[in-house]
Amino acid sequence: MNFPINFIQAFSKAILAVVMVLQPASVRSNMTVVIGFEGSANKIGVGIIRDGEVLSNPRRTYITPPGQGFLPGETAKHHRSVILTVLQEALDEAGLKAEDIDCVAYTKGPGMGAPLVTVAIVARTVAQLWGKPLLGVNHCIGHIEMGRLITNAQNPTVLYVSGGNTQVIAYSERRYRIFGETIDIAVGNCLDRFARVIKISNDPSPGYNIEQMAKKGTKYIELPYTVKGMDVSFSGILSYIEDAAHKMLSTSQCTPEDLCFSLQETVFAMLVEITERAMAHCGSQEVLIVGGVGCNLRLQEMMGVMCKERGARLFATDESFCIDNGAMIAQAGWEMFCSGHVTELSDSWITQRYRTDEVEVTWRD
Repeated sequence: MNFPINFIQAFSKAILAVVMVLQPASVRSNMTVVIGFEGSANKIGVGIIRDGEVLSNPRRTYITPPGQGFLPGETAKHHRSVILTVLQEALDEAGLKAEDIDCVAYTKGPGMGAPLVTVAIVARTVAQLWGKPLLGVNHCIGHIEMGRLITNAQNPTVLYVSGGNTQVIAYSERRYRIFGETIDIAVGNCLDRFARVIKISNDPSPGYNIEQMAKKGTKYIELPYTVKGMDVSFSGILSYIEDAAHKMLSTSQCTPEDLCFSLQETVFAMLVEITERAMAHCGSQEVLIVGGVGCNLRLQEMMGVMCKERGARLFATDESFCIDNGAMIAQAGWEMFCSGHVTELSDSWITQRYRTDEVEVTWRD
């Protein structure tokens, strides 16, 4: 994505004005400290990790009116307006200066183009002004490594569920292998788009509000259940429930709460099914749920029932680390940096399509 040269110059000057203020001398420690910048969707966050310890993790969320999604250009504009403030907060909260940082990590992808570019520009500028190595991080692996850090899961089958991604993943031979995934839209995108249909608030997130409404649902509406081998499909379910919403709500055949309940039960059952099949294939006794949808308590409950039946353990986190955040990029960056990874400035681009299994995982056995 190309930005006007006058925008890049003005934005770079703004970054310079902030980061130069943050450079007084400070006492160095022998521990490795990585700062991470995340902004692949409507969350902008900056987090700092020091040898497995989360020192800071502030973020902001771009929230649109009910019935509307977030567009790339407007989301990037939001990120540009707050990213330097969030950077200042991260350093202040951690009590660190520029000299304390060993590496600057940023989200390379996948994600929305304009927001990713905004973050990459800031990260590249900060790395050059501070004289620090730069690391482009895969967003999905950021979620996995953050989940492993927080829960202490050793070698789990991972269910990664968010607004832009739905994958079942397991580690094997220096890669995070994708055993199953959505063949169309992500589960989070399905929930978000349904929320727009029935005008559910986007504050704090449409998925959270669907979860709360679903707790009040009492009638199950049968929806298409689309599992194809190890893969899932959500676009047909979305089309069906959109049509059902217009017909059934207008004739009082059900309530919005009933539809939220039915949608959750159906799509989460599909996710539990493919996760269990991947566990059986891998001989795994651990499940780790990551990504924004992963903080849904009903999904965790359903997955927990399956794990209990198999004698397996479920690992999950709350919204602090499930939802996109800077610390997860810092943690993945810390793992990569400590195993010898560095991104050359000439290679520090972004990509909206960056597969989880493209990354060589050199920091695990």
